Amino acid sequence: MFRPFLVFSLVGSVLIGLVSSHSESGEWHCDSDAENRIEAEFKPGIITVDGHADDWSDVDGFEFSLLPALDPDFDHEYKAGKMTVKALHDGADVFFMLQVDGDYAYTKGESKKCPSVALMFQIGENASYHNMGGCPEGTDSCTNKTCRGHEVDIMHFSIGTAIPGRLYGGNPVDSKNGNGADSFGHLVDLYAWNPHCRYLDGPGPAGNDSSAQNNWKGAWWHSSLIVHSGFVEEDSPYASDGKKGTYYFEFSRPLRTMDLLQQDAQFTIGLTSKMAVAFWYPVDKKPWYGSQHYSVGCDWVPFDIVSSKALLSSLGSRSSWDAGSAFALLFSVISLCVSVFVGYWVVSRNKSVPFTPISNSNL
Repeated sequence: MFRPFLVFSLVGSVLIGLVSSHSESGEWHCDSDAENRIEAEFKPGIITVDGHADDWSDVDGFEFSLLPALDPDFDHEYKAGKMTVKALHDGADVFFMLQVDGDYAYTKGESKKCPSVALMFQIGENASYHNMGGCPEGTDSCTNKTCRGHEVDIMHFSIGTAIPGRLYGGNPVDSKNGNGADSFGHLVDLYAWNPHCRYLDGPGPAGNDSSAQNNWKGAWWHSSLIVHSGFVEEDSPYASDGKKGTYYFEFSRPLRTMDLLQQDAQFTIGLTSKMAVAFWYPVDKKPWYGSQHYSVGCDWVPFDIVSSKALLSSLGSRSSWDAGSAFALLFSVISLCVSVFVGYWVVSRNKSVPFTPISNSNL
């Protein structure tokens, strides 16, 4: 059973470091599902990050129930359906596709009246899913020294200013300023030690470090949108409110980044990382607030970056069995053909022997 909790307490504006405090409702308890897992297989050259799911059709997905953070009860599960998470890598970048059903909801410039998603990854060895890293320090005392080992990496995408099908995230304008902001579509790159100590990559309690950047790219789409040639901002709201369909959120990021500050998770092919996924939705057309999100679990979900060697080995073991079976079948067919040929040859030779009557013999 999933018991998600308050892990992605992101408020509407994530460009500030401090957030209003939150209180936990009772003692923390988690019954995580040990079978939950996300795998990114090696499949190079098949994905274009445009929000469309067509190029993901041959990639296996992992399905998760979405339960509210503050009331982790299946009676309050996200009613429109489960979330499917797909992932793969091409040896250099890792790609994600999040699919979740939901009536179309979009209000230009008001992110809290639009769906929103976040991915969170463990960086520090002591970083917990609960309390977004779990550093016990407060806003006045959390630093990269007092909270060392509790770092988590967060990507948050609010679509209120993002045109469907367009690419957002890291861009030259914000990279020049040395932070994880996205001035155009609010697909931001953050790090945190706990819900109260959360910052864009680069800025922190001690000021700004110009070596940071936003390493994420992403796009979104909804199945009710019918203009595939491309939208512009003047087309907003892009579709009729309340249309049934599926939201698609697609992202990519380098497996390794040039992070010097312990603010990005670093992925290694063949190893397992830890991640989580959150989803906000304006239920009954009411704007959501930071802690009012759904989650795919109440603990880290293992995230495997599968190596091409492991994939080939798996395929090879299946292929060897298939080859053995095919050889046995071929051998049987050949044996049958040889038997038929020999039988036919014997019968043919017997027919060619002339019949000699006994009266003409010398006996």
